[in-house]
Amino acid sequence: MKSLSLSRRKKTLSAWLVLGCSVITLVGCSDTPVSLPTTTPDTAAVTPSASTQATKPANTAIETELPYKFPLTGLPSAKEVKSRPFMVMVENAPQARPQTGLDQADIVYEILAEGEITRFVSVFQSHEATTIGPVRSIRPYFVEIGDALDAVIVHAGWSQEAMDMMAGRKLAHLDEVYGDGAYYWRSTDRKAPHNLYTSVDKMKKGAEARKFRSEWNGPLLTFAKDDGQSKLTGAAVHYILIPYLQGYFVSYEYNPAEGVYMRSMEGKPHLDKESGKQLQAKNLLVLESKHKIVDKEGRREVDVFGPNKGVILQEGKSQQITWERKNGMLRAYAEDGKEVPLLPGNTWVQIVPEGTALKME
Repeated sequence: MKSLSLSRRKKTLSAWLVLGCSVITLVGCSDTPVSLPTTTPDTAAVTPSASTQATKPANTAIETELPYKFPLTGLPSAKEVKSRPFMVMVENAPQARPQTGLDQADIVYEILAEGEITRFVSVFQSHEATTIGPVRSIRPYFVEIGDALDAVIVHAGWSQEAMDMMAGRKLAHLDEVYGDGAYYWRSTDRKAPHNLYTSVDKMKKGAEARKFRSEWNGPLLTFAKDDGQSKLTGAAVHYILIPYLQGYFVSYEYNPAEGVYMRSMEGKPHLDKESGKQLQAKNLLVLESKHKIVDKEGRREVDVFGPNKGVILQEGKSQQITWERKNGMLRAYAEDGKEVPLLPGNTWVQIVPEGTALKME
C-alpha cells in the first residue's frame, strides 16, 4: 500500500510540473493637414486610437504547405501562376457606385481622369471575379500601367492618343465599343453608360478568341519575408484622408483586428455592390505625381514613371518614401534606396497631384 501511494504521489507531482511548465510557456494625433513632401512626422507626435493601441496587427505570416504564390499578392497558390492578368478600367462617377469586383482585384490604382473625377485601374489575376464594373474608357497613362504589367487591357472606348498608343505597340486589349461587345454585358438596374460589366471568364474567352498570348511576361513584386509583418519605421497612422477634386474625398481607417485599411468615399464605407463587403487594403500607397490638363475637354497627362514623393501605410504604420516605376511596377523606396516590401495581400495605390494635403491621424 505504501508503494502504491508513493507511486500515485509521484504521478500527481509530475502532472502538476507539466501543467506548470505549460502555463509558463503560454505566458512567456494631429488634425493639421500634411503634404507628402514634408518629412516623416515624429512617431511620438501621433497618438493612435485606443483600439489601435489595444490590439496588435493580425499576424500575416503565411503558414502553408502550398508550393507556389500568386505573383501580385504574395499569397499561397496550389499551382504555379503563369497567366496574364487582366487590367479593367472601372468607373467611379457617383452613378457608377457602388462598383462590383474591386474587392477581388489584386491591385487597384485610383487616378484622376477628365471631368474632375477619378477612375480605377483594377488588376485581376488571383481571383475569378464573376462581375466587374462598370467598365469605362481608357487614357494614355492607364495604358502605360497596363503595358508595363503585360496585362490584357479591358475597356470601353478611349481617347485618340490612348488608341494610337495601343495600336502602335500592338497591345492586347478588349474594347467593348469596337468589336469586343460579346465579352461584356449591360445590366438593367442602371442607365448607360454606367451599366457595362464583364467577368474574368468572359475576358478569358475574349483573349482566347483574339489569340492573345496567354503566358505572362510581367514583373515580380517584392514581398516581406520571415513573419510577413510590416517593418515600416514612421509614425502610427490609423486614419488618412485623401482629398481629390470636386468632393472625391477618399479615406481609409485602420482595422487592427484584420490588419487592413478600410476604404470610405465621401465619409461612407465604400462597399462592393454584390458582396456588400467594405473595400480594404493590406498595402496602401499614396503617390504624388505631376498632373497637367492638355485639352479643352479637361484630359490630363499624369506621370506614372516618377521619381516622386509618397507615403506607404501597412498595419497601422507609415513611412515616407520615394516612388519610381522600375521593372514594370510603381515601387516604393526608403531613404537608403532599398525597396520597401509589400505585405502578402492586396494593394491600393492612390496617385494624387503634387502638393496634395493629406490628413493623417
